[in-house]
Amino acid sequence: QLQFVESGGGLVQPGGSLRLSCVASGSTLDYYAINWFRQVPGKEREGVACISSRDDHGDTFYREPVKGRFTISRDTAKNTVYLQMTALKPEDTAVYYCAASSRCDTRPFTTWGQGTRVTVSS
Repeated sequence: QLQFVESGGGLVQPGGSLRLSCVASGSTLDYYAINWFRQVPGKEREGVACISSRDDHGDTFYREPVKGRFTISRDTAKNTVYLQMTALKPEDTAVYYCAASSRCDTRPFTTWGQGTRVTVSS
């Protein structure tokens, strides 16, 4: 069963950077689209970035608020997907999760992990 462990979150000042990691076990990440989601207490979880499967050429997609600031990438050898976040804003504060789907425009099918908390504050 494909499962993920997220890490890399922390406290950062506005304008700072973080790199989140999503390490997979149970299957090879290349076969799936991998999504990063985030959730703020009291709000629905929202997708922020996605990288398509190897068969779909590893295309990347971003939600508008993070375009130009976040970069999603995949390291096949480490079976890990990263989310490089730059120019962070207070509104990026959330718990970040990763999940797999068949394509970037389909719902994820993996169970949610514990996520990694990102706090952007001065």
